[in-house]
Amino acid sequence: MIALAVMKKNMLAFFMAGLALLFTAGCVSTLDGHMRAGVPFLKDTIEGRYEKPVDEIFAAAKKVLEFNGALYGENTIKKTLEAKVDTRTVFVKIDEVEPGISRVRVQVRNKGGGTDIDLASEIEKQIALQLK
Repeated sequence: MIALAVMKKNMLAFFMAGLALLFTAGCVSTLDGHMRAGVPFLKDTIEGRYEKPVDEIFAAAKKVLEFNGALYGENTIKKTLEAKVDTRTVFVKIDEVEPGISRVRVQVRNKGGGTDIDLASEIEKQIALQLK
């Protein structure tokens, strides 16, 4: 009888440890510096580099996101944008990597925490076309 009670306690402790691991392992960082629930270790970001100033790329990215969905987050200091395209959340970050060369990173996450790398690639291509 005592062995059964000890076994139940051990099973409960094991279950609680597994549950705690499940809740702490599902966070991903976004391009704007925040954390969101999601499936980690999945490729969700596409990068492009251009010989254009950061401000020009930022304006092009805004146009592309407004055309494809609803822009609802803009940080002009960090040069990040956040938008909803269909049911996905799109993050865009623009920064200068070398003098005269700027980098655009596009990250896409869906409601369930998964990724949509095809949409990220499409948004990055549209930004490139907007720059020409």
